[in-house]
Amino acid sequence: MSQLFTTDLLPASDRIDAWQWNAQQICGDCRIQLPKSSFHGAIEVRHVGGLPLTRFSSSPLSFWKWPAESASPDNRFCIVITQLAGIRRYVQNGSSVLLNPGDTTLIDSGRPWSSSCGEECARLYLRVPRWMMENRLRLREIPIAQRICGSRGMGAMLSRMSQTLYEEAELLNEGNGAAALDAYFQILSACIGRVESCEQGGPGLWPRIQRFIDDHLSDPALRPAEIAAAADISVRHLHRLFANSGSTLGDCIRARRLEQCRNDLANPRLRDKTITDIAFCWGFSDSAHFSRSFRRQFGVCPRTFRAQTGLKTWNYEKDERVRDFLTSEIADLRYAKPN
Repeated sequence: MSQLFTTDLLPASDRIDAWQWNAQQICGDCRIQLPKSSFHGAIEVRHVGGLPLTRFSSSPLSFWKWPAESASPDNRFCIVITQLAGIRRYVQNGSSVLLNPGDTTLIDSGRPWSSSCGEECARLYLRVPRWMMENRLRLREIPIAQRICGSRGMGAMLSRMSQTLYEEAELLNEGNGAAALDAYFQILSACIGRVESCEQGGPGLWPRIQRFIDDHLSDPALRPAEIAAAADISVRHLHRLFANSGSTLGDCIRARRLEQCRNDLANPRLRDKTITDIAFCWGFSDSAHFSRSFRRQFGVCPRTFRAQTGLKTWNYEKDERVRDFLTSEIADLRYAKPN
């Protein structure tokens, strides 16, 4: 049986809280940013072969998810996202991908990621255990936030298959659902292979580019020519690789720098460093530009983000001290000798 939530029957004042609560049951803890205009949306969960396939549809919204800590290998998931309507951007691990209707991408739910759309939007989420995805695709490294084009070829077949699985989910018994998933993963595997060989220019090229960028993020003078030279390709080919993934080289570098800045701002050991120090440490050269970029990426300004995470850390440390104190006092009373 499918599980359906819709805001249609709720008062306008209750819709946002109800949507966020229902979305968190699927996506985990996340921050959702909605426009000031009236909001509406629906979430429906169906199951195919034991896996949840969820359809989200709504007016414009953005969200950010930051897992508190890396999930254990047995409790990590991949999300296969198929865009149905609207143009939506997904960002993870410094990679940014823009999906048109029919396009597909993969997200690792155990890592921070964000998503945004400025129009009416609908998409499908297939939530797959990480170990299962690795076995089905025969890969140890899942290519995240990479665009699988849904307008032609195998990508179009994958998109149609996703929609068929959702439409027919309630008519499939367990055996038929498992067989349908087998066919789906075969098509997905073929699409992933095409992404690696065609968009990334061959085995090892994309990781080499990403590794060079990560190693030089702190350099404000990092330029496309240096990255292309390190990868032994032309600058034109470098830009083409990022364009094929639905992003730009500049977007990737900025997103990676912002991610590192966010991690440092949340680190209690770096409280003595100013926000500007952290921004400049990761290659930003203008504090105002950094602040605007941070707010645009994460929905909150750096100062507010640091204050919020600092409060949580302070409360946690305070609770730890209180528990240690009480434990010590109880022990002293327990073993104290009577007068």
